[in-house]
Formats: sequence, structure tokens, C-alpha cells
Amino acid sequence: PIRPAQARDTDACADILNDWIDGRDWMPRIHTPQAVRDFYRDYVFAKRDLFVAGDPPVGFMALDRDAPFVTALYVAKPGRGLGRRLIEFAKTGRDHLRLWTFQATTRAQAFYRREGFVEERRTDGDNEERLPDILLRWPRP
Repeated sequence: PIRPAQARDTDACADILNDWIDGRDWMPRIHTPQAVRDFYRDYVFAKRDLFVAGDPPVGFMALDRDAPFVTALYVAKPGRGLGRRLIEFAKTGRDHLRLWTFQATTRAQAFYRREGFVEERRTDGDNEERLPDILLRWPRP
């Protein structure tokens, strides 16, 4: 089941993200793994709505508290329906959602398109990683 994260979940969420970063040769390592853990503990958990699947977490999603925006969605083992469950959870009660994805993540783009997201715009790398990305929007049908 998907549940609100607890403080004890933040390291597991950060480690899922760290593994994702380290698993892509195109993704620069901007912050150390410990800095990512600290950020999830001190910022994401405190300032976002963080939801996890599993105990310990095997996937997570962070939502902006002030806007219908998914700021992070990562699963340890893609292809098992967990990402879909997380995004469906995020859609509940909302008229629309927005999120960014890197242009290099073609699997993520395909996933979001299957979930009804459409491209809103692209950048050449207006992000910390300086990588081209895409802003996607899901409008409730």
C-alpha cells in the first residue's frame, strides 16, 4: 500500500534515488549520496508531501504542498506497476498534475504518456544537472 512517509523512510527514498543516479551513465552526480540523504531528511520530508510504497520503501513520490506538482517519483524496480500506482494516487482529487522528466529518460516519457501526460514544453537544461528536460502535464479528462 501507499502511505505517507515517516522520518525513518527518508534514507530509503534517498537511496532509491542514489541508485537511479548511479545507474545512468548520462546522469551527473551533483551531490554525494550522503548529501542526497540529508536533503531528503531535512528538506523533502519537511517541505513536501512524501509518499512511499512498501516497508521498507521500494518506491516513493514527492508532491509539492502548494501546487499540483510531482517533484519526484522513483521506484527501485521499474516495470511492476508501482509507478502507476503512485501516479494514480497523485491524480486522486486533482484536476491536473505537472512534472519534469529528463529528455534522456525515454522509458519515463513513455510511462507518463501512457498515464495521460502531455508535453507542455522543453528546455535545454534549466536545471541543476544542466540536462535537457520536458515539462509534462496531466489534465483530468
